[in-house]
Amino acid sequence: MSEPTLTAKDRKITWQEAIAQAKISGRLPELIQGLLRRQVIDRQAQELGLEPTASELQIAADRFRQVQKLDTADATWKWLQANFLSVDDFEKIIAHKLITEKLAHHLFADRVEHHFHQNLLEYSSATIYEVVLEDRDLAMEIFYALQEGDLSFADVAHQYIPDSELKRRGGYVGSVNRRQLRPEISAAVFAAKPPQLIKPAITAIGVHLIYVEQIDRPQLDDSLRQKILMNMFDLWLDEQVADISTNISIE
Repeated sequence: MSEPTLTAKDRKITWQEAIAQAKISGRLPELIQGLLRRQVIDRQAQELGLEPTASELQIAADRFRQVQKLDTADATWKWLQANFLSVDDFEKIIAHKLITEKLAHHLFADRVEHHFHQNLLEYSSATIYEVVLEDRDLAMEIFYALQEGDLSFADVAHQYIPDSELKRRGGYVGSVNRRQLRPEISAAVFAAKPPQLIKPAITAIGVHLIYVEQIDRPQLDDSLRQKILMNMFDLWLDEQVADISTNISIE
């Protein structure tokens, strides 16, 4: 049997050459992880009997083409060629995406709401203004002046922020979540009752004066529900793969 090949415009590339390039470029571990993830999903789905129906496959294929802007048969064919895929490969991609979604839903759909309420702060965001100072005594002095109304936050930003763009915005940082803030700051920010100037917080980079304009508590809509579901599924899948990846050998 002849060795399988990928057909390029000027020559044929063997799969052995493709794997060699993946090794050289450091992409082989990523490819192996992807293969292991697929094997875990396929095995679990088969054990649970999670097979997509013909109508589900058609809907998923139409949605995929729409997202990829494959509006015509010619556009679809060119996309397949560019990605070295056959029509059969395309059908397998769609089927695998559907099986993955079905498995994730089977395993975690009934846990999403509890997870959301248990981790509500992780999905909340705060709109803040910030000025970072070097001197704690100066920061406290400005803090009290702001509380008394002797200064505005824009005044402080204009005087003490070196970055011209941030200065122009009056120290406006925008919407941030807990993970974007330093631990020394996040608890105080999300405990605030906006609009509120919180007490200066000291970190390794300086003393932070922060005005919390608004805190947004998200609703568990379909988009967030799907995001949480897939995050939980990805964590589970990583654990499954980690259990078997240490014994992998390449033949």
